[in-house]
Amino acid sequence: MPTWSARRRPGRTLGLLLLVILSFLVLRRWSWHGLVPTWLRHRHSGLQAKGQNFMLEDSTFWIFGGSIHYFRVPREYWRDRLLKLRACGLNTLTTYVPWNLHEPERGKFDFSGNLDLEAFVLLAAEVGLWVILRPGPYVCSELDLGGLPSWLLQDSGMRLRTTYKGFTDAVDLYFDHLMSRVVPLQYRYGGPVIAVQVENEYGSYNRDPAYMPYVKRALEDRGIVELLLTSDNKDGLSKGVMDGVLATINLQSQSELQLLVTYLLSVQSVQPKMVMEYWTGWFDSWGGPHNILDSSEVLKTVSAIVDAGSSINLYMFHGGTNFGFMNGALHFQDYKSDVTSYDYDAVLTEAGDYTAKYVKLREFFGSVSGAPLPLPPDLLPKTAYEAVKPVFCLSLWDVLPYLEEPVSSEKPVNMENLPINDGNGQSFGYTLYETTITSSGILSGLVRDRGQVFVNTVSVGFLDYKRKEVAIPLIQGFILLRILVENCGRVNYGDNINDQRKGLIGDLYLNDSPLRGFKIYSLEMKKGFFKRAGRRGLYSSTGKTSDATGTSGPRRPSTSPVSGWPKASTRSLSSRRRWRVQ
Repeated sequence: MPTWSARRRPGRTLGLLLLVILSFLVLRRWSWHGLVPTWLRHRHSGLQAKGQNFMLEDSTFWIFGGSIHYFRVPREYWRDRLLKLRACGLNTLTTYVPWNLHEPERGKFDFSGNLDLEAFVLLAAEVGLWVILRPGPYVCSELDLGGLPSWLLQDSGMRLRTTYKGFTDAVDLYFDHLMSRVVPLQYRYGGPVIAVQVENEYGSYNRDPAYMPYVKRALEDRGIVELLLTSDNKDGLSKGVMDGVLATINLQSQSELQLLVTYLLSVQSVQPKMVMEYWTGWFDSWGGPHNILDSSEVLKTVSAIVDAGSSINLYMFHGGTNFGFMNGALHFQDYKSDVTSYDYDAVLTEAGDYTAKYVKLREFFGSVSGAPLPLPPDLLPKTAYEAVKPVFCLSLWDVLPYLEEPVSSEKPVNMENLPINDGNGQSFGYTLYETTITSSGILSGLVRDRGQVFVNTVSVGFLDYKRKEVAIPLIQGFILLRILVENCGRVNYGDNINDQRKGLIGDLYLNDSPLRGFKIYSLEMKKGFFKRAGRRGLYSSTGKTSDATGTSGPRRPSTSPVSGWPKASTRSLSSRRRWRVQ
């Protein structure tokens, strides 16, 4: 599919026309005739902000939206969740687009399987929903680095979310590819996308006054013609407004409604009001409580927002799951990593089940919709699985010979700058640093986010944000010092996103002397990692493992030279809930 960028301005209009034509020829799944009312089959003007109202063609339009993120929901459940959104009386789907998942390595794009954005948007149209797209490039969304790819941090001078050339060059290439997929999905070309958001909550970051105009221009130069929006919370609204872009607000409590009524009016004259994110719950952090918001409180606030003449989007309608290592973190006073679940205490549970919020909101939206609502789909069947009891495990130290060759380096290298993955470094998972020492003492260094320290194969302590030193016991001769570091999630919101490199950051010291001569193993825990292990005979489909001589048989947990001290086991590396390597 053809692409173009802001640098190729001549013939842009012709290029856009050719893009749309070719897109319709290539995407044979397009068939909109039966999906929209007769009065919308000849589309002239998309969603417009006129006076106090949204207008779609010549009709007043209210946005009753709900957020579902395709990348947090198994594709097999997309239709079920979208039908439930429609049956709740909502008419619009909103979703973020995560750059880090779609371009995991520079120039290598993935829109397949659970990342098939186009299929998700088309399915929304099929069930009768409009779409507001929030493509970033930064999206927050409690994703690792706010959805920005970690390979951006290979540049030591990187300034994310600014017009720094290293950042805008990467955004340009990403938008070239992404917008070639998005343009045909727009309303004026027969698609369901009625609005596109410009970045996300930039007013609370506000590091470069030229940045938001750059993002706006980057979208428009690549063919985005629908209504453009910004969204900001109360702390950033005054700095997030931009000419030619409709400002919307994010909030949770009725006490913040005054901002909606008065402040939006003061910053952008008479325009339609919209709460882009009404937070139906909140996300959770490891070690903290599960956040809940009473359903009666939700109903009161939603009805107050609508009574104030505002459109609304429920964030989240259905949260889903932070699969793998995609979770982000917050770091203000303390570092707090987000949990695997993104249940969010949303309108639908993480499993897609109905809640008291759903029942009350469906009744409310049904009362204001003026038409009967579709019946809610039946709950999906569930089954009880038998308990699984692990029988075999492998020591981490037994696994190492079967991995890719370690990186040799005089000094420690952070995850992102490891010379692996075709020069893109390591994004997620664990990194093992190994060197030799000849004496005991105090070990210190900057570890992000948590490093388990081993002498040979014996765990002697941890280094993290609060524990800056570990005592290394008295030893004789040359021994191996090992630090297994876990990336627990890069921050997704705040001022310190440029400082999110993981692993060992800078030198590691023993008695204030820097250590040298490292071997560095990348343990990304990706599918390819396990496939490589299988090809090298580490395990077989029979459940048995093979040793270095090629013989196979069940392996029992091995112990360290110190009686009763277990070696590190790779079984602990598969679960974000287990912090310590056994």
